Amino acid sequence: MKVALSDFFRLRGTVGRGVYALTGFFGFAIKHNLDRMVASSVFGRPWTLFNYWEPVRDVTNITQLSSGEAKFLATLVAMSLPFIWVGVVLTVKRLRSAGLPAQLAAFFFVPFLNLPFFLFLCLAPEKADVDNLVVPSTKPEPLLERIIPDNAIGSAAVSLLISVPVGLGLGVLGNHLMRNYGWGVFVAIPFTEGFTAALLYSVRRTRTLRACISVACLSVVLLGVLLIAIALEGAICVAMAAPLAIPLAALGGLCAYGAQRRKGFKQEAPVYLSALLLLTPGLQTIERVIAIKPQVYVVKTAVDIHASPQQVWDQVVAFSEIKPPKELIFRAGVAYPIRAEIAGRGVGAERRCVFSTGAFVEPIQVWDEPRLLKFTVTSNPPPMQEWTPYGHIDTPHLHGYMVSEGGQFLLTPLLDGGTRLEGTTWYQHGLWPQQYWRLWSDPIIHKIHLRVLLHIRDEAERTAD
Repeated sequence: MKVALSDFFRLRGTVGRGVYALTGFFGFAIKHNLDRMVASSVFGRPWTLFNYWEPVRDVTNITQLSSGEAKFLATLVAMSLPFIWVGVVLTVKRLRSAGLPAQLAAFFFVPFLNLPFFLFLCLAPEKADVDNLVVPSTKPEPLLERIIPDNAIGSAAVSLLISVPVGLGLGVLGNHLMRNYGWGVFVAIPFTEGFTAALLYSVRRTRTLRACISVACLSVVLLGVLLIAIALEGAICVAMAAPLAIPLAALGGLCAYGAQRRKGFKQEAPVYLSALLLLTPGLQTIERVIAIKPQVYVVKTAVDIHASPQQVWDQVVAFSEIKPPKELIFRAGVAYPIRAEIAGRGVGAERRCVFSTGAFVEPIQVWDEPRLLKFTVTSNPPPMQEWTPYGHIDTPHLHGYMVSEGGQFLLTPLLDGGTRLEGTTWYQHGLWPQQYWRLWSDPIIHKIHLRVLLHIRDEAERTAD
């Protein structure tokens, strides 16, 4: 098929998947090399593929860009305009040739999702080819059947293109608008995401149980990747939520598999979707209104030290700087203790335990030398520094969702002249299901205790020799 140059700028007509794929690949290659040459030659800046996906962090401050940054940004935008227009035109034509709604061209502008969307359009069959295999019918197809392709790959791709943004929207609603990290976020969203993806996947044709569960789990994985990619969440938090989210998504896929086997499923599918879309924000709203107070948990850790209680006490009150951590969880970004400082002596003195993310401020409540040092906590630093490809992000769960209420050091003399040192932390977190998140928080606090207690042990035993 011959394609005139003017066809790349006019919205009329259609374009095949071969022309669409070749134009997309070559167009991007040309644009990237132009951007790279202009960035390096004119502005003296490096430019890589990852620069296209770096999110704008503070749109309100865009007017505060320096003159050089503003010119660089304006130049890139101006250079992008013809490529954007050609991309939109060809996408609309490709959707038309595949028999899909032209409104789906909006995915062309969605970061990260536009890549699988482009791949899907490169593979989607021509509508004429599909029509030749189907007996014509005068009855109009339901909307979902018009959107979802019949083949397995196409239906999976479109189901993911719909379900992943829906999950993203529900996550933003719960985390960033309602500031809620509860059942609605960690249970309802994965289940809804998996159910929605598998249900859409099954609209045109009955799918196997394995296929439904696979699509459901893939949707949650892609949602996690998208949250990291657009800097809404960090990799550590997403990884911690994955053992809970993936089984729930699989359960959603299992339920969708059962639903698709019901008689009249195609007519009931929009009802299922409507109910799911109301379930998650409804649960998030209920949680916000009820505002259940988090439970206070206790973690205790003890070590035996070959030194007298007084020698141990001297290290407990204020200990020297600890060596950099070797534990993977601390190196990945979870906050870890560095040193302890104290101002004053006795009850009312203020102890500061400096962590990698800031300092805990700890007014002393009980000063029973050399037996018990007990304190409250009036200021908590962030519990972690999220891992992200963009250097730094500040997500809501880093503030007020993992809070230490207080702590103590209990020193017990041993018969051999040594000391048993026990560290205790009282803490709470606003994450639900709380028992699941305790599987993470308790071991982490235990590792924090060990880092401090073992350092105190080493220092006390060194001074005792």
